[in-house]
Amino acid sequence: MSQSDTPNIQALSTEVSQLRQELQLRDSLVQQLSQELFRLVKGNTSFMPQQPDIERDTTQLQALQEQLQAVEQQVAFYQEQITTRDSEIYQLRQSVQELTDRTRMLEQVVQELPQIYRRKFEERMTPVREKVAMLQRENRQLQAELQSVSYRLALKTRNASHSGIDLPNFPRPASEETNISTPQNA
Repeated sequence: MSQSDTPNIQALSTEVSQLRQELQLRDSLVQQLSQELFRLVKGNTSFMPQQPDIERDTTQLQALQEQLQAVEQQVAFYQEQITTRDSEIYQLRQSVQELTDRTRMLEQVVQELPQIYRRKFEERMTPVREKVAMLQRENRQLQAELQSVSYRLALKTRNASHSGIDLPNFPRPASEETNISTPQNA
């Protein structure tokens, strides 16, 4: 339901109220007229209209009956309109209630969305965290193995390229070179 429907509902309510007031006013006028006619006819038994007045009264009575019929038709028309408008108002109220309920439900869903997204994100992140932890463990293990292999390779390379302890080479006189030999490591 849009906001433009709200003024229509208010306008219809106002119009229905006015029609009811008019109907009550006409009903009261018809009632007063009936009472006045009854009082005139019942209360004045000595009153005998003269012949020319009877014709005039008959025409007035017919005119009043026609007016009464017209008023009754208008009353029936207004009652039909009131009934139609009442049903429209009832339907609009039901629509408003349904839309209000739906709005409340949607507001509740919107309020719950952040929690749902957090929970879903956590559910999706759990396997990722486990995978990262596993990869980190594997990485540490591989680094340890790499260091071990590098150390062993360095030792092997060192032993293969050097046959003993690294000693500094000092210039020697030619006579001492033949007497001193360097130890060999096997």
